[in-house]
Parts: sequence; structure tokens; C-alpha cells
Amino acid sequence: MFNPSEIIESSQIVYEDNHLIIINKKSSEIVQGDKTGDMPLSEKVKNFLKQRDNKPGNVFCGVCHRLDRPVSGIVIFAKTSKALSRMNELFRDKTITKTYWAVVKNRPPQLKQRLTHYLIKNEQANKSKAFDTEKNGSLKAELEYELLASISNYHLLQINLFTGRHHQIRAQLSAIGCPIKGDLKYGFDRSNSNASIHLHSYKTEFIHPIKLEKISVTCKPDITDVVWKELVKLA
Repeated sequence: MFNPSEIIESSQIVYEDNHLIIINKKSSEIVQGDKTGDMPLSEKVKNFLKQRDNKPGNVFCGVCHRLDRPVSGIVIFAKTSKALSRMNELFRDKTITKTYWAVVKNRPPQLKQRLTHYLIKNEQANKSKAFDTEKNGSLKAELEYELLASISNYHLLQINLFTGRHHQIRAQLSAIGCPIKGDLKYGFDRSNSNASIHLHSYKTEFIHPIKLEKISVTCKPDITDVVWKELVKLA
């Protein structure tokens, strides 16, 4: 039997079959182990499957991609090595679509806009800086945002990613004067009380690597948060 902190909640599962399990990650969770020593989501998923399915041996749980710790939402894990290998191919080939929701304080300059920047990562600071023009060592970053809803102080943006760069959404929105709520690292004026930022991986679509069927999964952010709750109602 595992402690509650060592296992995912069943309500976090947004899709599961024999090959994949897709989780709605909490903003406090890390996907893989890091220097903090905190138990990663991958291990919590393993523990859940081991306990639920009464598995006596080791449980396979392959990490297909990552989300930053303060970000919530969809994370895909593979339950078999075959599924992991094929999911890795989908990510490499960029045949998976990923849609995010972000809350910003400043209204963006347009209702809908495609952004192209050139990002340079500062390894020491674990931060990326977005430039309007190409720089030596920079990587091209592209996304499209659309304004979905507004309340008195905040705006909800839907973001489609065309590239997968380090802190891409955070850096690009900050570059147009729209840092994400709670994101001190990228220019928001104060942190959220739970150390989260208001960025959520809302939707993913791909062709199942084994079944070859289209998979489309959505999950909403934590609506116990007042700002998320109000904006999601209007979206």
C-alpha cells in the first residue's frame, strides 16, 4: 500500500488503454526525477498501476514528453516499450498537436496572432529569451494564440504550438508584453500562492501508435482556482 503522496489520483486519468495512460498533471508535480528528490509523476503512475492491477513485479511507465513543474495538464505515458518507441517517433516527427490555455494580465495586441521568435536558452538561469530576429545559437519558435475570454483583470488565451522549444510559451508571451499569471521568471509581478503558473496543457491529438486510431483528449484546469474557474466558464 502506498501513501497518497506516492500515487496518482484516479481522477487524474483522462485516457487509458493497454498501451498508453494520459494524466492531468497537477502544477506541483514533476514529470521525471530532478535534484529536488521529490517523487516524479512517472513513479506515481507506476505505483498506481501496480496497486490497482495487483502487479507483483515491475511496472513499465515510459515518459513520452515533459511539462514544466509549475504547468498543469496533459502528460502522456507509455505502458509498453513498443508504445514508448512509437510515441517518441510521433513527437520527433511533430505529428502530435498540442493546445494550451494561458491566463495573462495584459490584453494581447490582437485577437488572434501567429508569433515567430528566436529563442536562446540560458542554462544557468534555466530561462529562454525571445528575440524578434535570428541570433547566433538561437532556435526558431512559432506559436499561434487566440483570445478566448476576458474578465476584469485577466485574459484567457488558447495557444497552438508549432515548435517545441524550452519555455517557449512563457518566453514568447512575455516578449509581447503578456507574461503568464504567476510567472515571476518571465516578468509577472507576483507569484501564485501555490507556486503554479496559469499555463495548462489543455488538448492533444495524435494517431494512436498501435491502434492507428485518432486520439483526441482534453482536460480542464483546476477550477478550484477562482481565476481559472471564471475564465473557463466563459471560454
